[in-house]
Amino acid sequence: MLAAYVEKPNKDNPLSALVVGQRPDPQPRDGWEIVRVEACSLNRHDIWSLQGVTQHPPLPLPMILGCDASGRRADGTPVILYPGAKGDGGSREDETLDPCFNVFSELAQGTMADYVIAPVRSILPRPERIPALDGAALGTTWLTAYRAIFSKARLRPGQCMLVQGSSGGLSTALVQLGVAAGLEVWVASRSSDGHSLAERLGAHRTWASGIALPHKVDAVFDSVGESTWNHSLESVKRGGTVVVLGRTTGANATTNIPSVFRPQIKIVGTQLGTLNEMRDMVNFVAMAGLRPVIGKTMPLEHAEAGFRAMLEGSVQGKIVFTRPD
Repeated sequence: MLAAYVEKPNKDNPLSALVVGQRPDPQPRDGWEIVRVEACSLNRHDIWSLQGVTQHPPLPLPMILGCDASGRRADGTPVILYPGAKGDGGSREDETLDPCFNVFSELAQGTMADYVIAPVRSILPRPERIPALDGAALGTTWLTAYRAIFSKARLRPGQCMLVQGSSGGLSTALVQLGVAAGLEVWVASRSSDGHSLAERLGAHRTWASGIALPHKVDAVFDSVGESTWNHSLESVKRGGTVVVLGRTTGANATTNIPSVFRPQIKIVGTQLGTLNEMRDMVNFVAMAGLRPVIGKTMPLEHAEAGFRAMLEGSVQGKIVFTRPD
């Protein structure tokens, strides 16, 4: 089968580590099922895999990339994959806290292929309202955004949230989910194109990155990292929440400690979400009629162009790879 995979990671030149070629078809095993992939999406996680930066080292090589996909069961049923390839099976209230929790392409082969083998519990029905392309974009990114807003920040309709950044898949998901949930959504972006995109998605106000806001917000969602960290802390109200979802501009931000404990700010980290949160998110997306922002689609054969676009930051929204029907 055709697959996009990594055989020899390269930290300094990740694109050189990407291979698009033939890999063996997955073989059946107890508790797992083979899914024919219709579409799969690209995440920052895939860049880290090419660099050899993983949560569960060492990365078993060669490793097929990809955490997310939509496709069909052998009987033709349309499905979406929950990104979690292994956890404790739900014996914990939050399976993402299981030390063994991992996603596709970490210990189990990933989704960027004609077929993927997945735990039966990770294969969810895809509602009729959600086409395959949209379904492929919902896993890692939209699940993370959903959990951040509703489980971590616990925002309620009418409250105000700030999203740091505007053009990535995570930022656009935060905006769309927040607007659909009746929140006042603000976006801070360094580009006019980013402002325009956020406004098209329903953001109520947009601001230049780093600018002082007219009033503080109930929660800030920061996946940018070093360059926005101080602004995030300055922008949240007393007792509010800063949710940390990533660090695209670097991981070594400094914090003025009194600026946290005096106003009693909560700093909360989050990653992905539980299987139940995934079910709730998919149902919410279908009921609200939401469509993920997909900035570029291409056949998996042209995966290198998609990876290059992510590295260059030249695409607004998700990058999705397709497979023949």
